[in-house]
Amino acid sequence: MQNKMQPKIAVNIGKLKLKNPVTVASGTFGYAEEFKDLINLKQLGAIVTKTITLKPRQGNLPPRTCETPAGMLNSIGLENPGITVFLKEKLPFLKKIGAPIIMSIASEDEPGEFIELARRLDRVDSIAALELNISCPNIKVTKSPSHQVTKLISQDAGATYNLVKAVRRVTRKTLITKLSPNVTDIADIALAAENAGSDAVSLINTLTGMSIDIQERKPIVATVTGGLSGPAIRPVALRMVWEVYRKIKIPIIGMGGIIDTSSALEFFIVGATAIGVGTANFINPRVSIEIIRGIKKYLAENKITSIDKLTGSLKCQS
Repeated sequence: MQNKMQPKIAVNIGKLKLKNPVTVASGTFGYAEEFKDLINLKQLGAIVTKTITLKPRQGNLPPRTCETPAGMLNSIGLENPGITVFLKEKLPFLKKIGAPIIMSIASEDEPGEFIELARRLDRVDSIAALELNISCPNIKVTKSPSHQVTKLISQDAGATYNLVKAVRRVTRKTLITKLSPNVTDIADIALAAENAGSDAVSLINTLTGMSIDIQERKPIVATVTGGLSGPAIRPVALRMVWEVYRKIKIPIIGMGGIIDTSSALEFFIVGATAIGVGTANFINPRVSIEIIRGIKKYLAENKITSIDKLTGSLKCQS
C-alpha cells in the first residue's frame, strides 16, 4: 500500500525516459567524475556533460569567472578536450554511472560541425541524448556579407530551424535544443526548434553581463562580458519558460537560478517537464539529490500523484 501512495516522478523527454526530472546543467558538473565522492551519481535523473566540440579547445584567457550579486559571471569559452579524447577518456566513467547521459555539443567555427558531431555520436549507444548548445557565444551567423552584425544561432529563428533540421537528419537520438535568453522573443525561437524536429528545448542559458573593477577601471573577466548565472537570473528564466510553454508542445527543461526545492518547483509550475541545476552545484554539490527528495515530499504533502500534474499548473487571474 505504501508504494502505491508514492508520487510518480518519472518523466519522458522524447525517447529518453528519466526516473526523476532533475538533471545537472552542462558546464557545471564537469564530466561527473569530479562529483563521484560527493553524491550518489546514479540517483540523478540525467547528467548533461560539459559541452564538447569537434576539436580540443583551450577556452578563453583568465580571469574567466567572478562573483556578482546573487550570481556569477563566467567566460570559460567551451574549454574541452574534443570529441576523440572525450570518447576515449571521459565516456568510460560516465557509462558506469547508470544515469542517462545527455551530451552537450557545440561548433567551434561553423555550424556544420554540429552535423559531424551528431553523426559520429549517433553510433554511440551509451549516449542517450544530444543537447545542441546553439546559445554559446562562440557560434555566430552573419546577417549578410555587407552587414557585419553577428548573432548566435539561437538568436535567429531561421538559423535555429536550419541547424536543428540538419542535425535531425543524421541522428535518431533525442535532440534537446538549448536556447539563449538574449533575444526579443524566445518563444519564436523555441517554435522554430520544435518545427525542425527537436524533441525538447532547454532554457535558459546565461544572460550576457559584465562586472567592473572600479580601482583599475577594467572589466573583471578578460573577455569584457560573460554569462550571468545563479539566482539573480531566475525571474527572467521563469518568465521565459512560461512564455515558451504556452507556444510549443514539446517538453521544456527549465534552468536558471535553481538553488533548492522551492526554486525548482517554480519551474514545473510555469511549464517545465524537467529541470537543470547549474551554478548551485558549485555552492552545494549535493543540491540535486536534495531537490529530488524535496520534490517527492512536496508532491506527497500536497496529494499530487504525479509530477506531470504540476507542470504548467500556474494559476493566473487573467
